[in-house]
This record gives sequence, C-alpha cells and structure tokens, in this order.
Amino acid sequence: MLVHSVFFTLKDGLSEAEKAHFIEQVGTLGNIPTVDSIYIGTPAATPDRPVIRKDYDVALTVLLKSLDDHDVYQEHQIHLDFIKNNSKFWESVIIFDAD
Repeated sequence: MLVHSVFFTLKDGLSEAEKAHFIEQVGTLGNIPTVDSIYIGTPAATPDRPVIRKDYDVALTVLLKSLDDHDVYQEHQIHLDFIKNNSKFWESVIIFDAD
C-alpha cells in the first residue's frame, strides 16, 4: 500500500465559492482507476500543540495498492487536468508519500 498525502495552501482572497469549487475538483482525483480510496479534509479543530501543523487549507489523502499504481495516478489525464485547471487556486503544495 502507498499513502499519498497532499496539503494545499490556497491563495489569499479566494471566495467561499472558489474554495468549494476547488474541493469539488480535488474529489475528481478519486475517479482515477488505480485509486483505492480518498479522503479530503480541512484542518481539524484539535487543540493547538507544538507538533500539530494547521498551516494548510485542504488536505487530500489517496490510498493506492502499489508504487506502480501511484505512477499511473501521477500520469493519468484526470490528474494532469486537475493540475492544469486548478493550480491557479493554490499558493503551495506539500506532499508526503508513505508505504
């Protein structure tokens, strides 16, 4: 199994409608055939602690069966279209991959 975790920091000044549209678009990544499951969320309202980071706006967690499935995901047209059409919404992206 490979866990692909993506943390998006969105650009300042986006409207709530733009943020909602972005989250909807993130959900389309679940249509890539090699994706087992996805979870999309925002920073949880957990108590602040020095080890907890909340400096992102949208988190995406993608579960894939293998590194090969991850590679297919990265090159799939849905993923490429997502980047092309939605990169205008984010300031930065941080990715952590674990297996």
